[in-house]
Amino acid sequence: MRHRVAGKTLGRTTSHRLAMLRNMSTSLIEHEKITTTLAKAKALRQYTEKLVTLSKKETLHARRRVLRKIRDPRLVAKLFDTLAARYSHRPGGYTRIIKLGPRRGDNAEMAVIEFVEAESAAESGEESKGAKGKKAPKRAKPAARKKATKKKTGKAAPKKTSKKAITTSVKPSGAKKGATKTAPRKSKRG
Repeated sequence: MRHRVAGKTLGRTTSHRLAMLRNMSTSLIEHEKITTTLAKAKALRQYTEKLVTLSKKETLHARRRVLRKIRDPRLVAKLFDTLAARYSHRPGGYTRIIKLGPRRGDNAEMAVIEFVEAESAAESGEESKGAKGKKAPKRAKPAARKKATKKKTGKAAPKKTSKKAITTSVKPSGAKKGATKTAPRKSKRG
């Protein structure tokens, strides 16, 4: 029994687990959104949120403590400049985990871990660059368009047929029923 033992081991040795968390937190800070398994995402959330909280102190000692875990000075600068400023008034909960469902190969539960408010900052930047606050009109859904054409003409919209369906139904002339024409095989000997 694992009484009073904190943290998940994720089936790895300590050095392997720490290296994996360092690499994943580096990727998360760089891209601000990564896809991984649910168990790794939960372990990464705890690891990364401590780094963001540490970066909010903005002292030399805090920067050196973060540099121990994130070895890329460019990403440490991003953490201290961009992310610390973004979450300066937030007391915690800098990341969110969104479940994706099972992975096809081994049925492992997958999830996306991302920084919160990342998309709201991106959207506000796009709106300021846009045409004076005007948004493009939303397009109608395909089902709504079919209903609209049915109301106008009284008939449903015609169905589209693919070229593949048409070409596969054509048979060569003079062929027997069920037989297909194939190219002669080349022998390996000659």
